Amino acid sequence: MSFSLEYALYAKSLVGLLAIVNPMGAIPIFLSLCVGRSAAECKQVARTSAISVALVLLTASWAGDIVLSFFGIGIPAFRTSGGLLILLMAISMMHAKQSHARRTPEEADEADGKECIAVVPLAIPLMSGPGAISLVIVDAHQAANWVERFVLSAGIVLVAFLVWLALSLASPIGEKLGITGLNIATRIMGLLLAAIGIQMLTSGLIELLPGLA
Repeated sequence: MSFSLEYALYAKSLVGLLAIVNPMGAIPIFLSLCVGRSAAECKQVARTSAISVALVLLTASWAGDIVLSFFGIGIPAFRTSGGLLILLMAISMMHAKQSHARRTPEEADEADGKECIAVVPLAIPLMSGPGAISLVIVDAHQAANWVERFVLSAGIVLVAFLVWLALSLASPIGEKLGITGLNIATRIMGLLLAAIGIQMLTSGLIELLPGLA
């Protein structure tokens, strides 16, 4: 594989992960959950959320294959189901809505009464939910060697840093963009995510049902 092709694959993986984590889309929820908290507490929440996102996705990238093997789930089946889940989430994002795969109304009500919101629901399942975990496991499975696996891990750390940056600057970003601007960003991410979901879905189906090729 040429260096330029490897670079394109890494960039595609990073953009896809950033689209599904969608830190910009988490800003309105972050601001609503931080009402009544001090600036220092909000910064602590942002930091803990970013670290949690990194830990969840890094664990998925390194231990995902082991979990799938334990349950006897093949990558083609997992790629198909993951692609379908990502596609459904993308459709919700293009309507500027939060998919129930990310957070259910019951979880939202429960979160409003929690003291610690950094891990649940902000990190899990809002940003590093089933869709992000599925994408990371599939990308990690495609890594040909340890170097590529470490590159994927570096991409996860970069996405987690962007999560921290977005949440740390949530107030000024929210004031500048407003609800309309944030919704536009979410719809753009949803469009990118829809393409990734369809690609995963069709690739998985072709592996499961070779006659479709």
